[in-house]
Amino acid sequence: MKILAFESSCDETAVAVVEDGRRILSNAIASQVDIHALYGGVVPEIASRKHVEVIAALTEQALREAGCTRRDIDAVAATYAPGLIGAVLVGLSFAKSVAYALQVPLIPVHHVRGHIAANYLAFPELEPPFLALAISGGNTLIVDVRDYTDLRILGATRDDAAGECFDKAARVLGLPYPGGGPMDKLAQGSRGGVYKLPHAQVDGAELDMSFSGLKTAVVNLGHHAQQVGEELDRAALARDFAQAVSDELVPRAMKAAALAGRTVIAAAGGVAANSIIRADLERACEKQGCQLYLPPLKLCGDNAAMIGAQGYYEYLAGHTAGMDLNAYATMDISD
Repeated sequence: MKILAFESSCDETAVAVVEDGRRILSNAIASQVDIHALYGGVVPEIASRKHVEVIAALTEQALREAGCTRRDIDAVAATYAPGLIGAVLVGLSFAKSVAYALQVPLIPVHHVRGHIAANYLAFPELEPPFLALAISGGNTLIVDVRDYTDLRILGATRDDAAGECFDKAARVLGLPYPGGGPMDKLAQGSRGGVYKLPHAQVDGAELDMSFSGLKTAVVNLGHHAQQVGEELDRAALARDFAQAVSDELVPRAMKAAALAGRTVIAAAGGVAANSIIRADLERACEKQGCQLYLPPLKLCGDNAAMIGAQGYYEYLAGHTAGMDLNAYATMDISD
């Protein structure tokens, strides 16, 4: 089964063709990073307009690279939640028109479910049940993947997402947007242990997280250094910040796995590309006797192949939609 998939939840326009939920035939992405870097973050209106400008040509590119014609497409999948609402609407509306024109099923896909499904593309042997640590710019979740379409949140951030905090910390350090990659590179120049940063606990919810205090602490360090004329140890702060984020994520993921009785753990999302978090997960899984799946870096960020992968399993579960399908800025992964 060949699925033409669309992803436009933020600032990446992406179109892919995926076969049987496991094989990438094409995975075309049009990035807007250079545009939004000028503003230090994503400007929703600009993102939506750029999606409109490139999505048709990108679709033709994805079909061409897959060696497919329109007649080869069996279904269309698209992100319908969550994300920047204008951006999501562009991809979903285009996907609707394609599904209607080709007279094939339309499959709605939750963006974070797609991130988790990126692991199915990288690891053909991976099957539920397993525990997923989904960490990105907009979401930070610990998810019990009971089956391909039966997912339950065990823990979540109460405020900022981990990826958002990386971007804010990167700005304090004078690094470009998006901050995850530059922060990771800078952190390699230090062993850390210079800055004491806060580690939050949520009373009554041991698996939940909070990153707002960590973000504020880095901002305050930057302001204080500027006011007194001191130089920050930028590499050390990048390292200590990444370690503080990892210390929030990894122990909770391991505890959630133990509580849920899972011995397989998969990471997902853009922050899963961070080398410190990946290394900590590897050590923790080895110690606890868990099998770990870390998606390749090219599948950590937003892409449409992951939407096609999850779309296949949503289709098998009978989850299709009509032309009245709406887009949503927020939605629980369990819905």
